[in-house]
Amino acid sequence: MAHPTQLGFQDAASPVMEELLHFHDHALMIVFLISTLVLYIIIAMVSTKLTNKYILDSQEIEIVWTILPAVILVLIALPSLRILYLMDEINDPHLTIKAMGHQWYWSYEYTDYENLGFDSYMVPTQDLTPGQFRLLETDHRMVVPMESPIRVLVSAEDVLHSWTVPSLGVKMDAVPGRLNQTAFIASRPGVFYGQCSEICGANHSFMPIVVEAVPLEHFENWSSLMLEDA
Repeated sequence: MAHPTQLGFQDAASPVMEELLHFHDHALMIVFLISTLVLYIIIAMVSTKLTNKYILDSQEIEIVWTILPAVILVLIALPSLRILYLMDEINDPHLTIKAMGHQWYWSYEYTDYENLGFDSYMVPTQDLTPGQFRLLETDHRMVVPMESPIRVLVSAEDVLHSWTVPSLGVKMDAVPGRLNQTAFIASRPGVFYGQCSEICGANHSFMPIVVEAVPLEHFENWSSLMLEDA
């Protein structure tokens, strides 16, 4: 859960998000090193009048500052591509959920069950109970089993939406007439919050996403109760 004045990312709750955090730190260190070098060169050029005639026309320096940026780009590109392919892989999902975006709420269908589906609306401020978050809590959470590959099919019924849960490393556009898919594994139990991150209309800020990861036996009990109510 994000908090005010937070500078970094939310704590990772999935293996992919852990990889993304590591890549962020890796790229940030490279940026820091480049920025420090450039700042040092600027200060040195401004603060001294000395010149070195061997640096003014040096073939070796030109070779270094041509090859070095190429090496840095490779050091960034290789782990980036690795994570990109990891995010695109969906191997034998244990559960498939269809998330449909509407103005302005989400509806979920558990396609492995016959009649398990519900709409997820934001809880109005006046109806919140102690401990619930304003503009983030929903009346029905998307409950999933932890440590299981979950496939999410994302689409929209009216305009563009985006199904996003930062701590799970999931962000997928919901496009009318198109079925996109993404996947995640919740590595620990908990409640993870997200919001539609596509400007989809006047109430764009009021269609939150709540994913609750629970142990498998608890998920089976929850699904049985939901099927009985249906």
